[in-house]
Amino acid sequence: MRKSDLEQRMELLKHRFAASPDLIDQKVNQDEKEIRLLYLDSLCDEIKIKKDIIDQLYDSKGMAEFEMYISMLPGSMTFQSFEKAVQFVLTGHVAILCFDILYFLDVKIDMAAQPQPTTIENTILGPKTALSEDVKISLAQVRKRYLSASLKIENQTAGTISKTAIYLVYDEELVDPEVLKQVKEKIAGINEEVVQSAGQLEQLINSKKKMLFPTMLMTERPDRVAFNLAEGKIAMLIDGTGFALVVPSVFYDFFSAVEDLYLPFWVSNFLVVIRYFGLAIALLVPAIYVSVASYNPEVFRVQLSLSIAGSRAAVPYPSFIEVLFMLGMMELLTEASLRLPKVIGSTATTVGGLILGQAAQQAGLVSSIMIIVVAAVAISNFVIPINTMGLSIRVAKYLLLLFSSIFGIIGVVGAFVALVIHLCSLRSFGKPYFKLFIGEPGDRPVRHKARTIS
Repeated sequence: MRKSDLEQRMELLKHRFAASPDLIDQKVNQDEKEIRLLYLDSLCDEIKIKKDIIDQLYDSKGMAEFEMYISMLPGSMTFQSFEKAVQFVLTGHVAILCFDILYFLDVKIDMAAQPQPTTIENTILGPKTALSEDVKISLAQVRKRYLSASLKIENQTAGTISKTAIYLVYDEELVDPEVLKQVKEKIAGINEEVVQSAGQLEQLINSKKKMLFPTMLMTERPDRVAFNLAEGKIAMLIDGTGFALVVPSVFYDFFSAVEDLYLPFWVSNFLVVIRYFGLAIALLVPAIYVSVASYNPEVFRVQLSLSIAGSRAAVPYPSFIEVLFMLGMMELLTEASLRLPKVIGSTATTVGGLILGQAAQQAGLVSSIMIIVVAAVAISNFVIPINTMGLSIRVAKYLLLLFSSIFGIIGVVGAFVALVIHLCSLRSFGKPYFKLFIGEPGDRPVRHKARTIS
């Protein structure tokens, strides 16, 4: 391509970003050597530009030597199309015009040079680092923990404006080709302007848009990603967010903590049982309280039923109003703890909860047993390791509460059976969702000869 044509394209590129105050258009001259640089300084590392480009221009003996140097740099690309050139500039590349060649070199600022510690899926014995918002660092973390030549990474994009990079990571010898095909088709079918997070991507590729329970595991831990790759699953790493999506995922995945792998057999299984016990408390106890207090006191022993009735003697309204009031206040405290500054968040919500509960009980607005029920539900809800499942359980308990307030204990049983049937009907990329346990020797995928999947 002639130099005049490339200069014209550089002018068009400059005009495309004319309204951007961070656009830098710089000419560098040294004797007979001259180059032109065009980049956005808010995205590019100017120290790297000076060191890798300008200093090398001064040190080179001629333009031929400098052009050879630029062409051999990792990630160096030549002009392909104007749309690609715009995309390069927007992703932290510098455009370098040398005589009759237009190069693009990746010099973007490294905003997440070091992985940050986990903030949600914490462990005592396991690794402490989380996935990074820089997808390249996340890929490096996964590769470090999964040293297999069959690990394959494919790059796709989502978002007509954001052009968010999504990397599909899987073991080529273990992955299910049908699941891989579905994942690729769903990502290719996304028709959204901006895609910025793993949660948003989950909603966009979900076949059922209004689902209560998550069918894709969202994790911030690279060791969990590596473990799931060994199970033949697919991980989706999204640039700009420190979370990965793992598919397919079953119900049990959301109740297994990665620390279970680092503990003795009986200890880890005991903790799993504790989590399911917490699930039962968070889901059923409010509904059972309402049904026993208002409809079916004969379910419990006489002493317990009389104790519940005695504690509610001063409460002026039905039990389901009492439960809704306290659960509503608990939800407000939970949301407030997320929004308040970290310095005062935990203190303010703890003190507020204690004062509110004690004052409500002394004023006769709620019973003392109701305080115990709400505290048990609040604690049990946070036993669930995966946050998205915990949020779903927080909503599901209100559905059971509704049926218990209308039909009593029969409503609780009926709603619980309906919930189990609903879980049995769900699929995660064709796999049965309510398969309770995975990871048994017979369930592990069998390695096969590597094949090319189109």
